[in-house]
Amino acid sequence: MKNIYSLVLIVVGLWLTGCRSASKLYEKGNYDDAVQVAAKKLQKDPNDPKLRSVIQDAYKYAVTDHENKIQNYSQNDNELKWEWMYYEYSALQNLYNAIFKTPSAFELVHPADYSSELNEYAGKAADVHYNHGLQYIRNNDRQSFKTAYHEFQTALGFDPGNVTIQNASNDAYNSALTRVVIVPALDYGFSYSSYNYQLQNYENDIVQILQNNSGNEFVKFYSSPEAERLGVIPDEVVETHFTQINIGRIKDNYSNRDISKDVVVKETVYKPDSVVKQYAKVKARVTTTQRTLYSEGNLNVVVRDATGRVLWTDNVIGSETWSTEFASYTGDERALGDDDKKILNRKRDNPPRDEEIISCMKDSIYKDFISRIRNYYSHY
Repeated sequence: MKNIYSLVLIVVGLWLTGCRSASKLYEKGNYDDAVQVAAKKLQKDPNDPKLRSVIQDAYKYAVTDHENKIQNYSQNDNELKWEWMYYEYSALQNLYNAIFKTPSAFELVHPADYSSELNEYAGKAADVHYNHGLQYIRNNDRQSFKTAYHEFQTALGFDPGNVTIQNASNDAYNSALTRVVIVPALDYGFSYSSYNYQLQNYENDIVQILQNNSGNEFVKFYSSPEAERLGVIPDEVVETHFTQINIGRIKDNYSNRDISKDVVVKETVYKPDSVVKQYAKVKARVTTTQRTLYSEGNLNVVVRDATGRVLWTDNVIGSETWSTEFASYTGDERALGDDDKKILNRKRDNPPRDEEIISCMKDSIYKDFISRIRNYYSHY
């Protein structure tokens, strides 16, 4: 009996919550939201008297509110009024759709279907933005083509699938687009020619990264082979040239530390409980070697326009430092402490191969290069 009573309380509580939320929205003047909530609640309880009353009153006030705004906009001289009116009709149609999903609410309210008005004013709003785009195109400059493209895209938002607008949008985008070809760095200017193949493959990775995220929707990057294959005439060319790749030499820095310790050198046992120990000081010298290998590379970047004029230059410097530490000792081993033994037993690391150094420098240089190129073209 207790469980049944608890279940009843829960059901009643949920029912009251549904009523209160719709009623509360209505009382606050949020008529659209009140209709949406009441319609959804009526799907579960179509005969609820409170919800039926709320949805009738809320719908009436919501329609009055939107139609008043539509009337005011219709008298406005601003050509964006069609867009504003469209949004009001869109809100009214959303109310119709919400009520239509609940048969009991639909029979009770008899909402108006504004789909024809919605289509009408969507077309008028699309025409406004389409005509704006055509006006910008007449300026015949890249910035105007960008603005025209955005106008056409807004028009397509109101009239999706319109072939005329879509074609105009495509033309505006192509006219606004800056096509950039990344020229591979074929001449590296350093003696490690056996590793050139590593660097030659990285240009493809760079182009792919920039194509996926150029930082500017109106800039598109191509590799040289891709541009040639597609017949793309570049607006700008990015030339890269490694002016330096210097794989350094190993350098060792030494530090010495003298240690000493008193140790037992002799024990004399007179009887079990009488032992005399003799101490002596033992010494050792620990030599720690800090081995480093510093390598550096420089990538020169030149951006040119279609005529060959230099637009921008930059130098991207990357470096790679490898280091390891090990130790040795001379003298008496008994002078060594536990920490000394740990260092002495440490395995000596071999320096990286030249290919590995170049690969690490490449990662550093090209990561910075991509960031700088993306930042440069973000202002286009």
